[in-house]
Amino acid sequence: MQQVRASTELEYAFLFTLRKVNSINLEGFKPFFRNMPVDPYIKGNFRSRRLSRFTVSGNELIKLPHGYFFQSKEYNPLLGDLKREFAELDDALIELDIFKNLVLAFSDSCKLHPEAEIGVHQIRIICSPDNSGSPAPEGIHQDGTDFIGIFSVDRDNIQGGETHLYTAKREKPVFSKVLNPGELLLVNDHEFFHFANPIKPQTDAQGSFDVFVLTSPSLLSE
Repeated sequence: MQQVRASTELEYAFLFTLRKVNSINLEGFKPFFRNMPVDPYIKGNFRSRRLSRFTVSGNELIKLPHGYFFQSKEYNPLLGDLKREFAELDDALIELDIFKNLVLAFSDSCKLHPEAEIGVHQIRIICSPDNSGSPAPEGIHQDGTDFIGIFSVDRDNIQGGETHLYTAKREKPVFSKVLNPGELLLVNDHEFFHFANPIKPQTDAQGSFDVFVLTSPSLLSE
């Protein structure tokens, strides 16, 4: 596990942490990434997305009412100041123990307040021999939240997609790694910008990159 401690001034649990979540059998997630709704806000139809929000009560998840996703242009120059609405996560996915384990791993690692909202984005990026897929079309950015968790579920027939963390947009990355399935990268959004390289297929066929991105606060409003 790679970890950088936070400054005492901010009193956060960490700056970034990379960990393997051994309690999760990734095969249980994979069916839920098939036939997902295409993200209507991105040109090119290379990204599919669902989104729900939760709080944690003890060892249980409480699903909150759905809402729209909003970031300012300060954080998202591509799609900022736009109310974005996405389909919610599948109820059968939410009921899985492995899903609960993922959200609890995020909450526990970030030492979240019991009433803290957690947004869970389910995202698939696809690529083909003729078109790459971009996990971060907005470029090097922050999300405008406190904590971010990026959990790699599957990398199917792809190359690229390396995740980078930066202390400033014009600086060299302080962390660069392809997140292998089962790895969870936790990031203090106040301290780092992040980005992921586009993906391309390894063979003459379609490729896909499946991830969950968790944030707290959720950035959802009713």
